[in-house]
Amino acid sequence: MMKNFAAQVAGIATLALAALPLAAITTAAHAAPAHIRVADLNLASIDGVATLHSRVAAAASQMCAAEKSLGQQAACKAGVRTEVQEKLTQRQVLLASAD
Repeated sequence: MMKNFAAQVAGIATLALAALPLAAITTAAHAAPAHIRVADLNLASIDGVATLHSRVAAAASQMCAAEKSLGQQAACKAGVRTEVQEKLTQRQVLLASAD
């Protein structure tokens, strides 16, 4: 799974983001948004990607803790991961168009 995750973010290694705000697309959408710091990470390195993966997992666990069933928690966490990937892609497009 780590190799797959690394492959997905390898194309956006040059991003200089301070944080990714997440709204969490879940039934627990009333939860406060989370922010994931990424500006201090080298997403071209395995260590940087592993740290990002860890931060995303921690944010997802926090945001999805209120979900009652394991299935709902899993779906919530998957939604958080998807949202992170979408936001990173959006930032990459914006940075590329600014060049």
